[in-house]
Amino acid sequence: APDTPVIDQAYSKLSNSITVEWRAVPGATNYMLTAEDGDSFVETMVKNSPGTVTGLKPATLYRITVRSVNSGGKSQPSPFRKVKTGGLSKSYFKFLDVKLAFNSGALRAVVSWMPTEGALTYSVTVSSGLLKLRCNTSSASCMVPSLQCSSEYYVSVTAHNDAGSSEPSEAVSLKTIPCAPVNISIEEDEPGHLLVSWSSVSLGHYYVVFVKSDDGLEVHCNTSSTQCHFQSDCGYTYFISVFAYNKAGQSPLGDVFNYTTAPCCPSDFRAVFTSSDTVRVTWAAVRGADLYETRAAGGSGVMLCRDTATACTLSALQCSTPYNITVYSFSEARGSNTSCAPQYVATAPCSPEIKNISKEGLSVISVQWQPNNEEATYVVTARGEAGLWHCTSTRNSCTLMDLPCGSDFSVSAIARSPAGQSLPSYSVPLETAPCCPNDMILTQVTQSVTNISWSVGRGAQTYVTTLESPKGQAKCHTLQTYCLLGCITCGTNYTVSLRAISETGLTSSCTYQGYSSSACCPSGVKLYRLSNNGIRVFWRASDETMSYNADLHGSKGNFSCTPSSGLSHCDITKIPCGDVYTVLVAPVTNKGPKLTFCPKKIYS
Repeated sequence: APDTPVIDQAYSKLSNSITVEWRAVPGATNYMLTAEDGDSFVETMVKNSPGTVTGLKPATLYRITVRSVNSGGKSQPSPFRKVKTGGLSKSYFKFLDVKLAFNSGALRAVVSWMPTEGALTYSVTVSSGLLKLRCNTSSASCMVPSLQCSSEYYVSVTAHNDAGSSEPSEAVSLKTIPCAPVNISIEEDEPGHLLVSWSSVSLGHYYVVFVKSDDGLEVHCNTSSTQCHFQSDCGYTYFISVFAYNKAGQSPLGDVFNYTTAPCCPSDFRAVFTSSDTVRVTWAAVRGADLYETRAAGGSGVMLCRDTATACTLSALQCSTPYNITVYSFSEARGSNTSCAPQYVATAPCSPEIKNISKEGLSVISVQWQPNNEEATYVVTARGEAGLWHCTSTRNSCTLMDLPCGSDFSVSAIARSPAGQSLPSYSVPLETAPCCPNDMILTQVTQSVTNISWSVGRGAQTYVTTLESPKGQAKCHTLQTYCLLGCITCGTNYTVSLRAISETGLTSSCTYQGYSSSACCPSGVKLYRLSNNGIRVFWRASDETMSYNADLHGSKGNFSCTPSSGLSHCDITKIPCGDVYTVLVAPVTNKGPKLTFCPKKIYS
């Protein structure tokens, strides 16, 4: 007889049969299957494994044995297995061949398997922790909806018929797509660089960040970390989305963030002074700017100007002060671009203040001022009808030379530096001393009176003339350009001086060539008739060394006689009779006309 076989497994697919699997026995030609329930038994002869015993009662527990048969007889029964009809054993389910098809977009899975004889319905269980989802179907597939992202599920299938349910199949793992990344942060870690970061996503293997600018250009970044760097331009709005990926697919679309970079710094930045304390700042409009702020820092504080226009005027700047002028651009979305570079400017020097004007000499004026600039050249200008006069210095004074006499000037000062020119100082009036008259004429009117006349001295209002000798002084003060001086001593040398005085009291002292008064007239003039047609003229000489001349003037003629020096008489003959004559005896001089002011005598 052959050896006893050994049962590998036995199960019931249907409610009236049991299927048995065993190991083949050498030399066996047939096998006898026996099913016993205690009340009866059923035997079935089969050629090889597996074999099925039919005609059994449903839902009944049977003892199953196998014997090997050949021409030599039957073997002993194999060790028995207990199998209940009408149920689905775990071994039955291994033929289902479970397959998963995951729909990442809808977050659902389709579970499918090979249909098996004896199963009327199937139930699919999808579990994750305490969460369990079920799907019942009579087909060989089932759709499980409402799965969660970033979750791992375990899927098992149970078969059912009228006799009962099988044990669940061995669980199959299902990992869903990752959830959309959260806690997305966008910042400019430095101008021109965007840093996008997010929290790690469960079951996310890698991430893709998409950045699209408002001009349509799109870039992306693949990374397994939780941050990405992007180049950015000022004044743009970027739309940013982050996706997580794994083998199941792409995460759902999360929030789309927009980030607006700071507006660009103004270009073509120019600062031009329109006056010594006012600067006009202009620039070109830039992308992303809604408002501009011009800031001038220097001196005692900061000056601000805000406008939507691309120009700003800063006034009342401090003189002789350096300023850093910066134009910042603002946007409602991002605020200010604080990386804009300043431009250095310096205001013109401060106006000097004239402290003193003094006369150093004729036509020489010294001007002093308060220096109120560190590095400046000062220019003083005297302006008048006579013209312009200048002097220059880097210190606190300078001298105006060759100013014309008798002129009025307005004196002012300015300061110059590489930054520009100051406003002029307050003007100080300046009057030069009046000019001395160029010409002076002295004419003796009488023996004791002299007439002096002169040309106009520019700038003079009054004049004081003086004739002075050891014997005395004669003086007059007049508004005119002439003067009669009395008390002149005849035959005396005088020094001549004149003071020209301006309306404000400025005086010029003028000196001229000396003046000699005429010789003195003789005294005691007497007339004696010599004959019917002659006359002798006697006089008492004032100076014995002086020569004299006697003149007779009548209607019938003029006659004269001049005696030798030292004589005090002379004769005039051949005088027509019957006429009245005027007799004048005067000293004879080498210069000027004859003197006509000596006393006259009448002779008839």
